Amino acid sequence: MIKYLTMTIEKQKNIALIAHDGKKADMLKWCMDNKDILQQHNLSGTGTTARMIADHVGLTIKGYNSGPLGGDQQIGAKIVEGKIDMVIFFSDPLAAQPHDPDVKALLRIAQVYDIPIANNIATADFLIHSTLMNEQYSHEIENFENTVKVRAQEMQ
Repeated sequence: MIKYLTMTIEKQKNIALIAHDGKKADMLKWCMDNKDILQQHNLSGTGTTARMIADHVGLTIKGYNSGPLGGDQQIGAKIVEGKIDMVIFFSDPLAAQPHDPDVKALLRIAQVYDIPIANNIATADFLIHSTLMNEQYSHEIENFENTVKVRAQEMQ
């Protein structure tokens, strides 16, 4: 049985941009500061964040629902489908979020699929200015389907 699968992130990245209300201004400034790099990639984002990036920064971005209306789950589903390669999520650690379980699920699925995720400006800067942004990147992830089968067999 195959224990690992090779996942490839192409040179042109599929980047999800998400920001809680208290961090939307930071996201807009970060996108403006990195517009030249971001416009070379495919962008998507949740509701208001995507709309604000399109309107205020002028980047082309596919919008999903807002986070509380399922947008985080939509982004998570795209990660599972292999259609999101990286997540930049400026979360607000000082504000309670009504959709916190959705946020945690998104962070977990990004970890499961071993995709880069930044939760603050410093990490986002390190990711976007990495030499790996300009090339294809292949990495191995655990074959979870295989792992589930093995665990099921062990329980019998």
